Amino acid sequence: MAKQSLFEAVGGLPTLQQVHKIFYDKVYADPWIGRFFEGHEQEAIENRQTEFMAEKMGSGEKYPGKPLRQVHEHMYVSEELVALRTQLLRDSLREAGVDDELAERWMRIDAAFAKQVVKPSMAAFYRDYSFAYKQRIIHPKPRG
Repeated sequence: MAKQSLFEAVGGLPTLQQVHKIFYDKVYADPWIGRFFEGHEQEAIENRQTEFMAEKMGSGEKYPGKPLRQVHEHMYVSEELVALRTQLLRDSLREAGVDDELAERWMRIDAAFAKQVVKPSMAAFYRDYSFAYKQRIIHPKPRG
């Protein structure tokens, strides 16, 4: 008997869609991370994240979008911003009722991609950024 994929174990697309709806409601409402999504339709972002994670969790479907590094190359994403995102996702999984063990597996998969988007410093971001045709997106953490 084949081992069940995480995609199947969590409940497939309905669960991924539910978690990503809760998650992006939190993201878009956040005064810091939400700024990175200004001008982007939330439902489209939710759908892309669902497709991305479905592939990574073993759905058997290929993610049709651009590579993660390419999508985020022009954004200054710090470790602190990733920590905020991680907490919002953890809260969303809990709110959606995902089993703790399955949520931890989900979080491990999600965390594996952070290194593709995190910039080690602002100086490195400017030094290493070679795509002059794209506007850099930098949103400092709000005060307070």
